[in-house]
Amino acid sequence: MLDKLRQWNSLEQQPPISEVEALRYINKHTVEEKELQALLYVTLAYHRIRRHPGQDLLADQFIDEARVLDTTHSLVTELYESKQLMQAYTMLKNTPLEQWILHETDHDSAKGKKAKSIHEDVSYLKNQWDEELANKTIIDASSRLKLYQDVYDELSELDSILEEAIASIENRRIRIPVKEINDRTRRLSDNQDEIYKRLPGFLTDQSYSNPLEAFDQMVGLHDVKTYIRRYYHFLRYQQQRKNFGFSMVDEPGLHMIITGNPGTGKTTIARLLANIYHELGILETKEVIEVNRSHLVGSYVGQSEENTMNYVKQAIGGVLFIDEAYSLKREGQTGNDYGQAVIDTLVSAMTSKEYGGKFAVILAGYPEEMRQFLWSNPGLRSRFPEQNHIELPDYQMSELMSIAEQTAIDNDFFFTDQALIEFASLIDRERVDDSFGNARTVKNLVMKTVFQKGAQEAERDKHHWLDHMRIDIGDLEWEKKVDQEGYSPMERLDELIGLHNVKAEVRKLSSFVQAQQKRKENGYPVVPIQLHSVFSGNPGTGKTTVAEIYADVLKECGLLKRGHTVVVSRSDLVAGYVGQTAIKTKRKIREALGGVLFIDEAYVLYNGGRDDFGKEAIETIVDEMTKHNENLVVILAGYQHEMEQLVESNPGLSSRFKKYFHFPDYNEEELLEMTHYQAKQYGYHFNEWAESFLLEKYTAHRVRGNGRFINNLVNEAIQFQAIRILENEEADMNELELVDLEKAWNMVRKES
Repeated sequence: MLDKLRQWNSLEQQPPISEVEALRYINKHTVEEKELQALLYVTLAYHRIRRHPGQDLLADQFIDEARVLDTTHSLVTELYESKQLMQAYTMLKNTPLEQWILHETDHDSAKGKKAKSIHEDVSYLKNQWDEELANKTIIDASSRLKLYQDVYDELSELDSILEEAIASIENRRIRIPVKEINDRTRRLSDNQDEIYKRLPGFLTDQSYSNPLEAFDQMVGLHDVKTYIRRYYHFLRYQQQRKNFGFSMVDEPGLHMIITGNPGTGKTTIARLLANIYHELGILETKEVIEVNRSHLVGSYVGQSEENTMNYVKQAIGGVLFIDEAYSLKREGQTGNDYGQAVIDTLVSAMTSKEYGGKFAVILAGYPEEMRQFLWSNPGLRSRFPEQNHIELPDYQMSELMSIAEQTAIDNDFFFTDQALIEFASLIDRERVDDSFGNARTVKNLVMKTVFQKGAQEAERDKHHWLDHMRIDIGDLEWEKKVDQEGYSPMERLDELIGLHNVKAEVRKLSSFVQAQQKRKENGYPVVPIQLHSVFSGNPGTGKTTVAEIYADVLKECGLLKRGHTVVVSRSDLVAGYVGQTAIKTKRKIREALGGVLFIDEAYVLYNGGRDDFGKEAIETIVDEMTKHNENLVVILAGYQHEMEQLVESNPGLSSRFKKYFHFPDYNEEELLEMTHYQAKQYGYHFNEWAESFLLEKYTAHRVRGNGRFINNLVNEAIQFQAIRILENEEADMNELELVDLEKAWNMVRKES
């Protein structure tokens, strides 16, 4: 990198390293060679001037730093002189030189008043000049510096002439050399134009010459850029043909469909298309009227048509951009929903003699929803030919990282190497489902990081400008979440009563997953990890609780991004008519992405019935498990025998569920321990007599419901105790006596 920097010798060329690379290098290394230090500061100043046209305090500071380090290097001198020349040009441009011209026919008093006004302007300009640079020895001067000095000399001469003229007015011997003042004013105006020509390109080229160049600066979107470039040239070709008098009856038109997930750049591309249409002279303005359903759809008959036409009229000569256009046609739309009126009015306006061809319509939204929307409305679909459909892909990780770095530097921050690696993992944890906001999410994460840095460091002393720009790995610690009680998932599992075989299986799986992750990090081959599981056992044996801990374990291992658990049953997945079960099931799967989908009593999805929609749910689950292989864990739960039948009923299930966890019923000692634990949760206790009673009952009777039975038993005992203590005020409010538990046992046994 430093070798490239040494070879850089002209500001007409871009620096060989980026602003971020220079910042990282200064942050990481102590550069001994002063010439290289100076070139690094020149690089920073160059990029900052490009990003912040006009006056920039940090750019000026970097130029000063470079001059202190190396006053003889040609690039340091060139940048300093160019910056001074740019300031001179800006000052002259902002000065009304055309108003300095004097007229011989004006009255002496008017000329005198104007001479004083000109003198004030000249004095101000002269004071802004760098006097040391203006008086530098000509032998050492470049053509830029010579011009800088010429303008200073003109200002100095004009200042002297005006001072003499003002003195003559005060002495009542009025002598105002009009021609000389006007000649020097014209020379200053000529010098202003000459200065602009002498400035390096990076100081004057602050905008892109056409929309295509601006479009090319966007990250990614290679195929879309190719299409837009071809579309641009086609439109230009059409305009040229029209200028010759040719016409095309079946031209594709300007209306466009842009589809893509959130944050893929739909609105940005709509604005660029508006610029293209305007630049080619197809539309009168590049203005984009941006609306959505809430702007267009009214609440009573006729209001939707009125709203739509109002926005159409605003868009005449430009573009009407409708975001999430599919929301105009809602599923199961009733007579009270006026979205259809908007569509009909829009189609009518697009084809009418009054408005047709005078504005462009761009519809945007999610790919699948827009596809269904267009197919449901042939009238609308025919106005948007296939070649006018643009589908924007999700950004790749490398592209998202480029967006993150660009967002940071646009806000005058940069990531250290370690912070950049950690930030990539933050992005990856957000990439769970179709709701991922692509560039929008990345920008939000960057700004969240900036907020965290500012909140942590506002009161700390900063000794170097770099401290205010650096985003280090410590600034990303806001993402690290700790369990409220400070327990790890495995510690919470160990606290559960009983379940020794289940604990051993989860611990073994956790160790296996972590070992495979380490092998992957070190570049070794890894064994495929089977995470989908079957939890079998009677009700109340802890299947749901363990599933939640299981999800946390997998998140801690880095295999799940969210680590949440979505618990569903048949009613959450199965609908009552054909085609809706798959949609319903997919919605729940989307909700569970990045975590665990726990299907309770899963065996009821398959009852052997010929027309049972449960089969459709199972097939959908199998398909989605393949589609979201590394982003979803499915747990099937239920009675052991029934679960075995379910898995064997479908080859797709049997090939995907290799891990079985059996949850045995709790024995009498574990049930007693659970009763103590449940009572203690509410601040209650019971003595050894009550304990002996419970142990006897647990041993003699088969307890149905396991943990659920215990929960009901304690709740009933607390209620019976409440009756007793109200009759006896001296009774211990926190003790459950034998009589309370006896009554509770009889009540719960009767109900179970």
